[in-house]
Amino acid sequence: MQVITNIKGLVQILPASASCVRGKEMQKLEVLSDAFLLFDENGIADFGTMEQWKSKAADYAGAEETDAKGGFVFPAFCDSHTHIVYAGSREIEYNDKIRGLSYEEIAKRGGGILNSVDRLRQTSEDELFESAWERLQTMCAYGTGAVEVKSGYGLDLANELKMLRVIARLKEKSPMTIRANFLAAHAVPREYIGRQTEYVDLIVREMIPAVAAEKLADFVDVFCDQGFFTVEDTERILEAGAKYGLQPKIHANELAASGGIQVGVKYKALSVDHLEHVGKAEIEALLGSNTMPTVLPGAAFFLGMPLSPVREMMEAGLPVALASDFNPGSSPSGNMQFVMSLGCIRYRMYPEEVVHATTINTACAMGVEKELGSITRGKKADFFITKPIPTYEYMPYSYGDNKVASVYLNGKKVI
Repeated sequence: MQVITNIKGLVQILPASASCVRGKEMQKLEVLSDAFLLFDENGIADFGTMEQWKSKAADYAGAEETDAKGGFVFPAFCDSHTHIVYAGSREIEYNDKIRGLSYEEIAKRGGGILNSVDRLRQTSEDELFESAWERLQTMCAYGTGAVEVKSGYGLDLANELKMLRVIARLKEKSPMTIRANFLAAHAVPREYIGRQTEYVDLIVREMIPAVAAEKLADFVDVFCDQGFFTVEDTERILEAGAKYGLQPKIHANELAASGGIQVGVKYKALSVDHLEHVGKAEIEALLGSNTMPTVLPGAAFFLGMPLSPVREMMEAGLPVALASDFNPGSSPSGNMQFVMSLGCIRYRMYPEEVVHATTINTACAMGVEKELGSITRGKKADFFITKPIPTYEYMPYSYGDNKVASVYLNGKKVI
């Protein structure tokens, strides 16, 4: 047994019954001052004030004690949308963006996703693993304890399987909680341009059965948006995935009001992600569902896109999650502390709201909310201790620096 003592603030205390936090409830955040946290490899055993610890300490005389020294304790971030298995960076396209080219224009010139596809197909599984491992370690150092990783830079059977096998290796080696997402419907590969229906046939008839046979994915995903896959394509892929137990997630409404949110709700998607183009119809569809609206502030920041109407969604009673979208083309960072800052600065979210949006609500978007995302007795002991900071609001306020002093996953200190 271990105990963290002298915690300035124990942040995000929730009951076990809380699967997510919605609407105006996101403005409320339980923080216990001058606290202790008792835990082991089986999970969080207890917590309370230091005054309460005085009466309990004798019962845990053998517990290993760590002094938080004025730091806060937060549940580890859950990053429910990443593409960290990739080969090489795309800073040349970054230069093109600065010079005024749009995302669609860069894609038409052979850049964008297809650029990453070309590179990945030429890169070995071992090389992909090593580079993804480094990214994962960096994310962990900034406080992330759970991550969903997508395929989607292979776009043929062999290379999609290669990516998913890399994700499986990351799962085996890392103490982080990792979920794999099969995203062959990320773009139409060069060899199928003009034959999109045939590519969807390939995904449905060959790729999904092969992925399921090797048990390599937890989710199936589609980029349902203008210039990518249609609602009809999306329905075919989600229906095929459902036959093999793959839960849907959707890239939706990044470039236009594509119908991606509605089709996600129809097929009970765990989340719909991006959401730059959301109106009353989309909000109403989400209100009648358990689908988590997930906003990716890093991509909107990097690409200069319109901002998702987060305040309108929360005022309507919806929950909102924030994830990094860590990828080489539109969001080359997995720093969830910066995602919190962007949530406050650009979307005018309150500090309390961004805490919920990067912990319990992103855990819900990954389907791990019963295990992660809050300080709750019985949940996994996945948390981080900050350096001495004045308030929990300081986390999104002070952007750019790393405020994490140490990270614990599964009850063990990993950083």
